[in-house]
Amino acid sequence: MKWFARRQPADIWDEPVQAPIGDIEAADQIRNICQAARASAENVGGSGQTGKRERERYERAARAAMEIAMKIFDDLMRDDAVRRIVDLCMKADDIKAAQVLSRAIQAGWVREAVQRDYPALSHGSRAWRERGCRVCDGPAQYLR
Repeated sequence: MKWFARRQPADIWDEPVQAPIGDIEAADQIRNICQAARASAENVGGSGQTGKRERERYERAARAAMEIAMKIFDDLMRDDAVRRIVDLCMKADDIKAAQVLSRAIQAGWVREAVQRDYPALSHGSRAWRERGCRVCDGPAQYLR
């Protein structure tokens, strides 16, 4: 019975961008993508088919948000957008992607806020590799 068949709603990040958008619209779209993908990011560690589907959904959302963020010209707006993507990556325990993105943040106060909220991201620094982590006192060899 087709009447009762439910169609899966399309995700916001799967919709094509109609025309060139400005910085404000791009930042708003990234915020909406990150909010919509938050549940998938939290459920990434699930088992079986559901976990795989959630991982694919999170990865599509993060990829779309990163592509939009690269087109933002204003430095502070781009840093805020990247901060939101870092939050999404950390919800999914995707530390490697979050580390790469956190290095792209140019504003010092935004970078400090990210490092304060997520101390694990500063583990990739050269100083940490040389002397270990101040937060968890773990040796740097575990990061590799």
